[in-house]
Amino acid sequence: MKPNFLIVMVDQLNGTLFPDGPAAWLHTPTLHALAARSTRFANTYTASPLCAPGRASFMSGQLPSNTRVYDNAAEFASDIPTYAHHLRRAGYYTALSGKMHFVGPDQLHGFEERLTTDIYPADFGWTPDYTRPGQRIDWWYHNMGSVTGAGVAAITNQMEYDDAVAFHGIEKIYDLARTDDDRPWCLTVSFTHPHDPYVARRKYWDLYEDCAHLQPRVPAMAYEAHDPHSKRIFDANDWRSFEITAEHIARARRAYFANISYLDDKIGQVLEALEETRQEAVVIFVSDHGDMLGERGLWFKMSFFEGSARVPLMIAEPGGMGARVDAPVSTIDLCPTLCDLAGVEMGAVMPWTEGESLVPVMRGGARKSPVAMEYAAEASEAPLVALRQGRWKYTACALDPEQLFDVEADPDELVNRASDADVADVLARFRAMARERWDLERFDADVRQSQARRLVVYDALRQGGYFPWDFQPLRDASERYMRNHMDLNVLEESQRFPRGE
Repeated sequence: MKPNFLIVMVDQLNGTLFPDGPAAWLHTPTLHALAARSTRFANTYTASPLCAPGRASFMSGQLPSNTRVYDNAAEFASDIPTYAHHLRRAGYYTALSGKMHFVGPDQLHGFEERLTTDIYPADFGWTPDYTRPGQRIDWWYHNMGSVTGAGVAAITNQMEYDDAVAFHGIEKIYDLARTDDDRPWCLTVSFTHPHDPYVARRKYWDLYEDCAHLQPRVPAMAYEAHDPHSKRIFDANDWRSFEITAEHIARARRAYFANISYLDDKIGQVLEALEETRQEAVVIFVSDHGDMLGERGLWFKMSFFEGSARVPLMIAEPGGMGARVDAPVSTIDLCPTLCDLAGVEMGAVMPWTEGESLVPVMRGGARKSPVAMEYAAEASEAPLVALRQGRWKYTACALDPEQLFDVEADPDELVNRASDADVADVLARFRAMARERWDLERFDADVRQSQARRLVVYDALRQGGYFPWDFQPLRDASERYMRNHMDLNVLEESQRFPRGE
């Protein structure tokens, strides 16, 4: 019998806060309980530290250089199979409540039903331009106002969205319990928190009044002390227009932690509905990328440093006892893992799928292949690539010096050992792996072509009549509640769960 899947995705959750499930000091009873029965992957990395490319890779099992979703305005092509396609093809019902940041006219990508609209635009308006290095587009680029404006609110744009995501996800779980459809199901519930702006509700804010983690371990560095890509991130975030104080940092981090607790409540409600309806499912908890949270002065994502690139990943099978996996893995491994757990064949596209199933690792096997990451979006001027294997993380870019960090000995990545003769053999090995995997010149040319095309198309489509691609949820009122083509007795009985108690 094929298992059901409940995938809970969150946005911009720093994986270093989940060294083995959530850190003990986080007020997250739901996630702590989930961790106790999950396989916990302590070193999971995003395929790309930005929303749209990270999510397209997570869904497809391919890196951005293959999905061509390079940034937050790159189209996710309809001919790329996702886990929703694979499972649906094998007889699953597939649905999405919440964010997946699909760009382009296809807003389903294999989901049979989508329960909400997205929180971000679906068009090409956020396209970076490598021909204009250093250009800031203020109306959509991050700036440090998210940090200086951190605090408390009863409602925000993001809270409104995530309240709806949870509501529709819970509603769907109840519907799945009452339906006559006997297909297995895969429901993805995808929240936008704890993504900035760093604003939280008072009840969660108050949980962290005496938190000992309101300042980063590595304080802000002088701009000149940063590597070239970090400087580009600072510039993209318009740091010169803001004076960031220790109080700003504390308030932003406090709100971020508070929003993790807010999510914990929402996820708890979703899992409670699953338990109330006596349904079993494999529960997957994951984020698309992390957040630097002020470490070394950096905020948000866009970096291969641990805070930005590392994410939590927990997989709880029914009856699972819990285990920890330290081997580095990737979010692109989720697509083949879901298919493996469901017994679904991926052979037709496996030659082009870069992720690998985590089921052997969950069953005690070893993971030996390196984890790859790519970044070719805002704050970059040429593609950046990275490999994590064992204790080492290697990064390369045609514009920047190489970086090689011993993440076990130097978890804050303060010592670049790329010029250290003692580990020259390690550097040579990673260089060889990177050259075998990537043609950076070709990668750069592909990104530039994509950007140029999209900038022309977006400019054209904004002239005259405009038909947006944003997903519009459709709800047929004539099929809801009680209508005159329905038998009231049948309706009342069929919509009750459990029946006959």
